[in-house]
Amino acid sequence: MESLESIELFSGAGGLALGLHAAGFRHRSLYEWNATAVETLLYNQRIGHPSLDNCSISRADVRDVDFSKYRGIDLVAGGPPCQPFSMGGKAAGMNDVRDMFPQAIRAVAESQPRAFIFENVRGLLRPAFTNYVEYIRLQMEFPEFPTSENISWDQNLGRLQRHKERLGDTLAGLRYRVHVHQVNAADFGIPQQRHRVFFIGFRADLKTDWSFPKPTHADRSSYTSQNLLSVKGNREMKKKLIPQWVTLRECIRDLPYPTTKSSKKWHNHILQSGAKSYPGHTGSSLDRPAKALKAGAHGVPGGENMILYPNGTVRYLSVRECARIQTFPDDYVFLGSWSEAMRQLGNAVPMKLAEIVGRSVVKALTGQTAAEIQFLTRESLQPS
Repeated sequence: MESLESIELFSGAGGLALGLHAAGFRHRSLYEWNATAVETLLYNQRIGHPSLDNCSISRADVRDVDFSKYRGIDLVAGGPPCQPFSMGGKAAGMNDVRDMFPQAIRAVAESQPRAFIFENVRGLLRPAFTNYVEYIRLQMEFPEFPTSENISWDQNLGRLQRHKERLGDTLAGLRYRVHVHQVNAADFGIPQQRHRVFFIGFRADLKTDWSFPKPTHADRSSYTSQNLLSVKGNREMKKKLIPQWVTLRECIRDLPYPTTKSSKKWHNHILQSGAKSYPGHTGSSLDRPAKALKAGAHGVPGGENMILYPNGTVRYLSVRECARIQTFPDDYVFLGSWSEAMRQLGNAVPMKLAEIVGRSVVKALTGQTAAEIQFLTRESLQPS
């Protein structure tokens, strides 16, 4: 039996880190550039959040980090900045200076992990970026391939394609089996319709058996009454019927209505005034999963971060309500102003989605469940 170690780039406020810890990974280092997000991570570490125990947390530009010191680590993870590919941004993609996929690939090349997990927005899979996504995928498959800075990325793509053709299925040098999956977080019990893309890779010499987790929830609103009646009368069909999507109402129903005063019981649960509805910014219905939380181009989110009540009125979600939507635990505290905290949450990976994906990777690497990994960790901490 073995415990698993990981490092993470672009950690943000910690959604991916918390989920991967719950899945069975123990973080050696987290790297993040945003100062407030780093403050959030360090504060939660200081108050004893177990997910960040014995972990180095650094405010750093990943371009300056030497990842070779982590050679052979079990997992490299991270969420490269999504703005270059976001549908809500300029979508400059590979021409955007914020494109950090090259650094994610460098981290893999230098650390040569057993596996990696990278997450990004679904806008990356738009037709305009098809060739660039293939370029990313091939670089992840052959992270040590020497791309040239003297030619364009699409010329480098051609070189990589020819390299792969020449190698076929042989394992010459460092090579990964790379899987690209688009998911809707609502299909996995997260109370939010958040579409994301995962790049997941396993070192080819490990010969791991892995597939992306199957959805655990579904949108039953599209079922007709006749569909439901036929299911109700069929025992076998009822067994196959997975639960309904989790709604915003279910997510926050035990939270009190936020006030302008802070609460000792509920961290970050303060009313933010000024919410208004206008075309394209109508808020999230209580009886559906929330719309995808967004960071906002200027730190002030739009209608995705509002509740739409049945009577047509709206209000901003509190930071704690947004943390619930992103499946952070209630004892996890976010620092900074309302807009800064919302930026952290809008950029985060839902913790439970990260855990579900992480568990599948743990199983592929070790054959163990997360519970077995956690038991091993507790045992290893006992005095001899």
